[in-house]
Amino acid sequence: MKKTIVFIHGMFQNGKSWDRWVYHFEQLGYNCVVPSWPDHIGNPAALRANTPSTLGDLMLEDVIAAIEQVVIDAGGGRQDVNEKPIVIGHSVGGLLAQIFVNKNLASLGVAICPVAPNKMMTLDWPFFKNVAAITNPFKGDEPFKHTSETFHESFCNTLDEATARTAFEETATYDSRNVLRGCLGEYGEIPLDTPHVPMLFIGAKEDHIIPYELVEKTYNAYKDEESGDVSLLIFENKSHFICGEPGWEIIAGQIAGWIREKEHVVAKSTL
Repeated sequence: MKKTIVFIHGMFQNGKSWDRWVYHFEQLGYNCVVPSWPDHIGNPAALRANTPSTLGDLMLEDVIAAIEQVVIDAGGGRQDVNEKPIVIGHSVGGLLAQIFVNKNLASLGVAICPVAPNKMMTLDWPFFKNVAAITNPFKGDEPFKHTSETFHESFCNTLDEATARTAFEETATYDSRNVLRGCLGEYGEIPLDTPHVPMLFIGAKEDHIIPYELVEKTYNAYKDEESGDVSLLIFENKSHFICGEPGWEIIAGQIAGWIREKEHVVAKSTL
């Protein structure tokens, strides 16, 4: 029976952002499940051209509920940890990966440039600039709409202009400000002292949205609680677009190696 991986995207992306990862992991023998959030289903360019009327009302709890059901279904509702899916999430998807691990719904968790739980912050200026722009209370429920230029500046700043423009055209969506607002509220809270399956945290040295120092802070918070096995990898010359920029296969390969190693640990722990 093939092991299942559920890939969870973050803000300003949808399931399409995982296309190359899906092919990579399917070639390794995994079954891949790639849900898109509510109001994120479809071609990114079409979603930008015809923004769903309910997008601005989308809340973090709506995203959690929708993707949680996918994770439960991927595990067939079984209680055996070996039957539960691996969850790999990016950005807000990385926060969701942590939430599902905490809820004992996953066999392993990988959080790539994840939004930090429990209102953890950093003093990094680009981080604060991005958070303030998206959560701006004066904008109400108006969706946040990146342009090619702002997407390049904040999301994929390590790419040249032409490559960044292509990344925007092919993968970028607009998004609800309420999702990030929710990350800073009760739905972004995780009790870090709960025993959990192994988790891998990945940071990008040039990330302007989730600075690698914040990923380290999250990792250390889990490590300090000694509630489970946690690992950390920081990659040089990578932006928040780490899953799509050149060299993504190196990150995917390191994750695959970590999964193989930890699957044996999880299997032995259930004997």
